[in-house]
Order: sequence, then C-alpha cells, then structure tokens
Amino acid sequence: MINFLLSCDTYTLSVTALLIIVVLYWVFEVHYFARTLWCATMCRILKKYVHILDTTSYSSACLTTDVDFLLFHMNNSRYLREVDFARTEFYTRTGLWTAIREKGGLPVQGGTSIRYRKFIRTFSLYSISSRIIYWDRDSIYMEHRFVSRGDDFVNAIVHCRQRVINCDVEVLMGELLAKGAKERPGDLQEAPRIKPECPLEIHHWIQANLVSSANLRNGN
Repeated sequence: MINFLLSCDTYTLSVTALLIIVVLYWVFEVHYFARTLWCATMCRILKKYVHILDTTSYSSACLTTDVDFLLFHMNNSRYLREVDFARTEFYTRTGLWTAIREKGGLPVQGGTSIRYRKFIRTFSLYSISSRIIYWDRDSIYMEHRFVSRGDDFVNAIVHCRQRVINCDVEVLMGELLAKGAKERPGDLQEAPRIKPECPLEIHHWIQANLVSSANLRNGN
C-alpha cells in the first residue's frame, strides 16, 4: 500500500483520497464522530473541571444541515443529536465518563422525553444547558435545556435516563460528590452538595416507564 502511494502522481493521490472520503461518509456518519471528538478534545484543553452537580453549557447554531423540509427551523430529530454533543461536554468536564469507565461501567440511553416549546430558526444561535437532576442505583437522570441567545427563552427541554451497566450509580455518585468537595474546598463554606430530591415530573416519568415495561413483558 505504501509503495503504491509513493508511486502515484498528484492526480491519482487526489482521486484516491476523494474516494476514501466518499466511502467513509457513505459507511459512517463522519461529521457526527468528528464533532464528538472535537467537543471532547476542546473540553479537555480549553475548559475547566466542574462539579458533578454543576450545569454545563454547550453553544451551537441551527445550520442548513439541521433544518426540516420547511427550511426555516430545526428538524425535530436534530434536538436529540445536539444533546449528544452537550452530554459529551458534561461527561468530559465533570469527569463522569472517566469515573464510569474506571469502574468497568458503560452508560447507555435508557429513555428520552422531549418537550418542544418554540422552534429554533435557521442560522440562530442557542446553547444547551445540561445538569444531573436525579439518580438511583441503576441510572442517572439528566436535564438538557435549549436556550435561545438574546432572550434566554427555553425552546425545548429534554429529560434523559442514562442507564449505567455494571456499575452501582449510588456508589459512583457518592465518590464524585466527595471528590468535588475535596478538589473545591471553598465550596465547604456553602451548603453541602448532596443528592437532589426526585423532581415530580421525573417521578411520574419513571412510573410511566415501569408501566410500559410491564406491558411489554406481558405481551401488550
């Protein structure tokens, strides 16, 4: 392969590179993986560590690749795709991803609920604020808010259940809370950071998921 590349002229190399890029885009969604890698890398290089109960903010914009067939606002499916990038930033900056992997765990999406309030127009800027709002022994529940730049209007709100395989989430979060208190001793002058109470909407959502699971097991 190396001998072939060394023997090629500029035109052949250009065509070969173009074909490789086309094949990669045809087989994989290269743009998605590239953005995820870029987000994680920039967080490690340019952004500081935050407490596991802090809120992170991921900035983005609605481009022509994000719109639906009406062409003037973001496609509904794009919201969840953008949440992936916001969650990547949160996992990286809080150290949550590293902590899970060190315990041999793996986070997978166990459920998602999204409420659309107002569409995001093409070429408009927005941010996604992400935070943990609750957890139990098996899962972490996160909230993501799409906030318009300028008026700070919440265009959409997303709740996600991150099921963590092969890991006790209560132990994991307890260790991260203790680590945050140790690395940020100034916070001890404030109220201690403890596990939040389960929000009412999350409680009802969990119950709805349990009913759905029971129905599926019973063949309904």
